[in-house]
Amino acid sequence: MQQPAPTVWDDLVGQHRVVEALRHAVAGKGMSHAWLFTGPPGSGRSNAAVAFAAALQCEQGGCGACHECRTVLKGSHADVTMVRTEKLSIGVDEVRELVRRSALAPVGRRWQILVVEDADRLTEQACNALLKAIEEPTDRTVWMLCAPTVEDVLPTIRSRTRLVSLTTPVAREVAGFLVRVDGVEESLAAYAARASQGHIGRARALARDPETRERRNRVVAIPARLTSLGACLAAATELAETTKTEADAITSELDSRERQDLAEGFGVVERGRRPREYAPALAALEKSQRTRAKRRHLDVVDRSLMDLVSVYRDAIALAAGAPGELVNEELRDQVSGMAEESSAELNLRRIGWIFEAREQMLEFNVPVALALESMMVALKLPEGARR
Repeated sequence: MQQPAPTVWDDLVGQHRVVEALRHAVAGKGMSHAWLFTGPPGSGRSNAAVAFAAALQCEQGGCGACHECRTVLKGSHADVTMVRTEKLSIGVDEVRELVRRSALAPVGRRWQILVVEDADRLTEQACNALLKAIEEPTDRTVWMLCAPTVEDVLPTIRSRTRLVSLTTPVAREVAGFLVRVDGVEESLAAYAARASQGHIGRARALARDPETRERRNRVVAIPARLTSLGACLAAATELAETTKTEADAITSELDSRERQDLAEGFGVVERGRRPREYAPALAALEKSQRTRAKRRHLDVVDRSLMDLVSVYRDAIALAAGAPGELVNEELRDQVSGMAEESSAELNLRRIGWIFEAREQMLEFNVPVALALESMMVALKLPEGARR
């Protein structure tokens, strides 16, 4: 049987309703100058925005093969601006530059498109600058904002956008995608789909990288180890250090390349001396890199916390007799022990304590090590729990 031709929509796993709505918009039915893509982490909200941008620029509505589609998907199209931030926030200066660009006529024959991946990170001043541009759009400009929920965007902005809500794809759909697109063996794809809890990027990393699987295995083994105060503190220290190491590995190569590019730009490498303007530029770069490193560490910790939540959720599911596979099916014996030794109410409270630690780090800037220590002690197994 002949396979259907690939399109820009192929990577949107489990989002059939969204794809249909966007295709209608490309055809001129319900088109808007401003869109808000929402959905949980890993649902593909930014991928949906990019696919929509490609389809709007494509003469065939998103064929995936033409020059317009390929350049949009690669991030090199002249009329599609992507805003991805490694910082904790997007400031007003960056948004003002976007607003200036939005007023320009497109180079091509179709649209000037601006995609803001982390609209929930816009500062208040940045939101105000963006609001004016959305209120007074030019004829051929399209704004696409991406955020986890509608509540993460100011009401004045979201009221002027058309909402596109993505959902978390089910494990079966994610596993099928991994097998079909990445050629992953079926059993490994099934594990990655379950363990990722519907997060496409995470599922691909788990399927492709043994080290990623091993790091997750160490995290989901933590609940069974929390039998004493010393074990809790040791687990907190280990998690803080391993996540920091992983985050540093991700950012170190980029940091080095940026410093090299800066030195070459100021002629430091070529002439062997530093002009007066180089020092403040280097200081600004290093400040930006520290902010990015902090965010990256928090992102890695956050992912680990969601893996911890999955263990306690599995224990609640077993206690309630819920049908179907566990997220951590390979730990069923361990999870069964937790379900027997702790009440569902206690495990639900444990999930709450994990989210409290998450909020402390992400919202209140509590040091990672301190927040994890407090959390691990709260999660401690009751006396007499099996080891």
